Amino acid sequence: MINFDSSAPVKLKGVGDGFWITIDPSCPENILKSEIDKLFKNLKHLAINSSVVIDVKGAKGRDDLIDNIKSYLIKTFEVAKVSKPAEKRSIPTERIRQRDLSKGWNQHRSDVLMLRGRVRSGQKIEAGKHIVITGDVNPGSEISAGGDVIVLGRLAGKVHAGCPNDETAIIFALEFKPTQVRIGGIVAAGIDEEISAKPEYACVEDDGIIVKDYMKANPFRKMPWPEAI
Repeated sequence: MINFDSSAPVKLKGVGDGFWITIDPSCPENILKSEIDKLFKNLKHLAINSSVVIDVKGAKGRDDLIDNIKSYLIKTFEVAKVSKPAEKRSIPTERIRQRDLSKGWNQHRSDVLMLRGRVRSGQKIEAGKHIVITGDVNPGSEISAGGDVIVLGRLAGKVHAGCPNDETAIIFALEFKPTQVRIGGIVAAGIDEEISAKPEYACVEDDGIIVKDYMKANPFRKMPWPEAI
């Protein structure tokens, strides 16, 4: 049932698997409950275990009224859940959120991270596990991961895989020209000579870091059945 009377102190409409009640907070509580009675009795069994949102038209300081109506609905009509409308973010709040997201590109921490775009000089990207970047990593940038670092582009910054001490991690790039490579606790200088661009990866062998041709020694070929990371 939907109450379309705009002057009514209580209006009801169906929303999803529940109901939305808009009440006039200036009306006495007993009148509001009386109006709710009329509407919900017509719903019969549909009210049982339903979700209800109580909207007081943005009125402040009416939590007591909402709590009383909530208790009344649960006790009288056996509804399962009563809540208030979700607050809408203001324009200034949304702008602040977007600004924080953009700044998060410079210092980003998470367990597993995938980025699309270029990592510029001065930027630092960190992740608790693996990092996958679809784009170039410029000189002057820093990449640090607890696991593997995969760059689907040109790698030319400083990179640390297996941070702090996992020497089983690898560093892969379609064009491998980092200024510094570190895997676990082992560090190696970057590659200065001009070589043809090709997919390569760095790994630890015999307590040192070596760079291999990906097409000849695919490190992923030895991996077991896929698992969630």
